Amino acid sequence: MAQKKERASFMDGGFGRYFLPAILLQSVLIGGGYATGREIVQYGAGFGALGWITGIMIFIGFSVMAILTFEMARKFQVFDYRSLLKQLIGPFWFLFDIVYLLLAVLIISIVASATGEILNQTMGIPNWIGIVIMMVLVGWLNFYGDRLIEKFKTIGTISLMVGYVFFSILVISSTWENAAEVLRTGDTSFIPGEISIWMVLWTGVIYVGYNLAVYPAALFTIKRQKSVKETIVSGLIAGFLMTSPWFLTYFALLGFYPDEAVLGSSVPWLVMLDGYGLWVMILFGFIVGWTLIETATGMIHAFITRVDQQFEEFGKAPLSGKKRAIVSVGTLVSAFLLAQVGIIDLIAYGYTFMAYAMIAIFGLPLLTIGFYRIIKPQWKKSYWDKQKKSNVDAQG
Repeated sequence: MAQKKERASFMDGGFGRYFLPAILLQSVLIGGGYATGREIVQYGAGFGALGWITGIMIFIGFSVMAILTFEMARKFQVFDYRSLLKQLIGPFWFLFDIVYLLLAVLIISIVASATGEILNQTMGIPNWIGIVIMMVLVGWLNFYGDRLIEKFKTIGTISLMVGYVFFSILVISSTWENAAEVLRTGDTSFIPGEISIWMVLWTGVIYVGYNLAVYPAALFTIKRQKSVKETIVSGLIAGFLMTSPWFLTYFALLGFYPDEAVLGSSVPWLVMLDGYGLWVMILFGFIVGWTLIETATGMIHAFITRVDQQFEEFGKAPLSGKKRAIVSVGTLVSAFLLAQVGIIDLIAYGYTFMAYAMIAIFGLPLLTIGFYRIIKPQWKKSYWDKQKKSNVDAQG
């Protein structure tokens, strides 16, 4: 009994307040945003010598949005995205529901496609078996809920960061001369035409925009935070953890710039690691497979939390473990069907369209209404506050 209490106090102490929300964000982001390397080509590395500017923009965007999201959740005690969005856009909260679910299926479809391809190329496992394994594990994690997911993601994030550093050192140490030459000469030749600083910066904004969908996955961990200091520090840690893999992948890709065989590949990391030995490829497949499962689990868990919150408002019991597992597998099946389109097309077209939608209904309201509500605590009651009061009065 004493041992269990000690473990709970670790998660509920400083680690849970400062690091856990950041770890949850990074763990959900990593599969859809970094696992293949394709995303970094599309959103930054394609600019070659100017790509680092995109990375700086991404770090600022991730950090600011994390701080504002954490503080809104803490201040108004809203720990599912439906309640948070009612604080921001009132009766139009359902628009986020629509965009979030579409983007979640899109991201998970990319994850499913990448899982099958990576496990097939690294371990020789047929694509469909890799996807079935992913479905089983995601359903199992959502069956057991918050605590198991927190532990799974903590272990996965630590393993992933160690793995990313290891893989990046392997590649960068052997290709740094070419990367340095790209930076020295200002090479941006992979993308035809003239490249402006505005284009480079806006690419970072778009990348942050479509990844706004990962923020709801960390909301349930904000219950531990008690002060503005904790949300700011945790938000900055989140920005660092979320951007570090971007820069590691960026510098690794520069070593091959502007090679079409690498930058044009659906999974550039597999091409970059070719020649380092079978064990490196297998290790990469295992670690990335873990992170892809983290992403799918986090996206689906955020939706389940939102459904449970609505059930609670209606006086109904939350979803059982069995129903959570069924929702998880059903979402994954839909994503698998969409994955047949292919990773490159999904990232190039799907992400950009959904990014604009997510910026419009979540990013801009959070930067304007959310910021104002945070600094003006006596501002008029939100639609959500009024709805809660109406429900209480009706029940009374």
